[in-house]
Amino acid sequence: MKVDEKIENYQKDNSYEIPSFSYEYFVPKTLQGSYNLYERIDKMNMDSNPLFIDVTWNAGGVISPNIPIPKTNDIIETSQQALQLDSCMHMTCTNMTMKEIDSALKKAYESGCENILALRGDPPRSVEQNGKENVDASVDKYPFKYAKDLVRYIKEKYGDHFCIGVAAYPEGHPEEANSDVLIKYLKEKVDLGATFIITQMFYNTDIFIAWCEKVRAAGIPENVHIIPGIMPITSYDSFLRRCNWCQINVPQDLNEVLKPVQQDDEALRNLATNYVAKMCLKLFKSGHVKHLHFYTMNLEKGSYVILKELERLLGKRLLPLAAGLNSNANKEKEMKPIFWKSRPFSYVERKKKSKILKARTKSTGNEFPNGRFGDSSSPAFGNLDLSLTQLIRQAESKSLSVWGTPTSIKELGDLIIGYLKGDLRSLPWCDTPVALEAKQLLRLLISINQGGILTVNSQPKANGVPSSDQVLGWGPSMGYVYQKQYIEFLLPKRKLKQFFELVDQKNSSTFTFMISDADDEVFIYKGDDAVTWGCFPGREIVTTTIVEKNSFLMWRDELFAIIKEWKNNFDTITENAAKSVEVMTEILDDYLLVSLIDNDYVNPGDLLLFTLLQLTD
Repeated sequence: MKVDEKIENYQKDNSYEIPSFSYEYFVPKTLQGSYNLYERIDKMNMDSNPLFIDVTWNAGGVISPNIPIPKTNDIIETSQQALQLDSCMHMTCTNMTMKEIDSALKKAYESGCENILALRGDPPRSVEQNGKENVDASVDKYPFKYAKDLVRYIKEKYGDHFCIGVAAYPEGHPEEANSDVLIKYLKEKVDLGATFIITQMFYNTDIFIAWCEKVRAAGIPENVHIIPGIMPITSYDSFLRRCNWCQINVPQDLNEVLKPVQQDDEALRNLATNYVAKMCLKLFKSGHVKHLHFYTMNLEKGSYVILKELERLLGKRLLPLAAGLNSNANKEKEMKPIFWKSRPFSYVERKKKSKILKARTKSTGNEFPNGRFGDSSSPAFGNLDLSLTQLIRQAESKSLSVWGTPTSIKELGDLIIGYLKGDLRSLPWCDTPVALEAKQLLRLLISINQGGILTVNSQPKANGVPSSDQVLGWGPSMGYVYQKQYIEFLLPKRKLKQFFELVDQKNSSTFTFMISDADDEVFIYKGDDAVTWGCFPGREIVTTTIVEKNSFLMWRDELFAIIKEWKNNFDTITENAAKSVEVMTEILDDYLLVSLIDNDYVNPGDLLLFTLLQLTD
């Protein structure tokens, strides 16, 4: 959805009493960093629900022939299609060929992005021929010199598809200090089709408000939103460095607040948060500002605490009810397979491919169901080339230092126990720290891993837990959430007969399971299942997590591919590494992946886990 429409709709819905807000992110320099950023963007959206996000411009490239540098288009595509967030793509135009400009705009269009922040970028480069500057050749190679050229071109080529924003500098620009001249340039961009303005960071609200009045007096209409750029202050040195770099005014009262505590980061952040929140309040009450744009610097907490303080000053809620750092509350989830619970980055890649194929095959009627995670039965959903994809997110040397060289199944079980206790932040197949809900099962999970059965994933029962619960809660307020107990584990093949005997001893309708091995020689299937759902006032039951056949088989392939990749990381010259290779080979040859569900979510007991304990050595 377009930025200007979203701002207007938000203000109408909230009686013009509170500002909306958005977050800006920059493109990381590595593929690993982009995966981390996706997690952060998703989490910050969950915690605070910004109106939109924007991503700074990076045309990408390659570090080496096989290691691409992430591009802005990549982040935008994932945000739009996999994370389902409205986004705005920064785009510079100088020093870019027409082919590069057309390619970037086309990719943004195809990804569903409807917002572009049109920027000039670095000063235009000249093209040298025979050692001399050739102005004509420079224009031929890089046709656009100013942001207004890009605004005009986007409008001519795409009409009203893109909502176009432009940058502004209330305190002057390094190349032009005259505010009146800059406002003249700004109006030219608006006259060509720009419909919102995002400003450079600042801390002097009086200068900003006076500038807004001059902007309106110059003929830029009220329906062109002026969006102030808000930069959180996290340390005194970085604060001064950014102010000097941007050549902005530091109010005396702000310096008097921060300078005495410049060596105390916590005290400085607390005082700065209060100051910036008061600044935001003053901007909103001035009548010139309806929306705040936070420069996050890809950090989570700085913007969030300012919004919390602004809530306090306003006396009105800005953030989702019961949301907070590390909280699932008020996040209205959508349905997904449980298997990628601890592998969000792999899931993002699968979902991207699913969405791309959907767009390409729409005319054939091969549509996926609505919802963020789509239909895993689609052939596109599993189209990760596991032989060409780096599945373990740690570099080889880092994986050895973090996880060591487990020389037995027992040592591998101890590694998993360390993760469950929180001593390790990840495992080869778990990219994220252990969920808080695992604490409810910790004692039994430890015993299972000590007994030669290796757990991969789990969740506890929940029967009508309030949606505001800080551990299990999600969705709108005044709701209730439900979970079936679930465990996924690696079971020695020799114990399969014993597993069936134990299941038969129980009420066979209690358990649902799926079992398979690395070579697809074994596959036992006993039905699909929903394992997490919620009930909320005024709406139908919402199912968020499922276990189903096709996604299980895709996850099986991914898990065993991860173990193969881990096996290949070990240098067999050393004795311990050679034993680690033997352990991984044993897992690949002699273990089964089992997904097991207890359908009795009402009984508070842990029947499923106690049953599993009877299989341990």
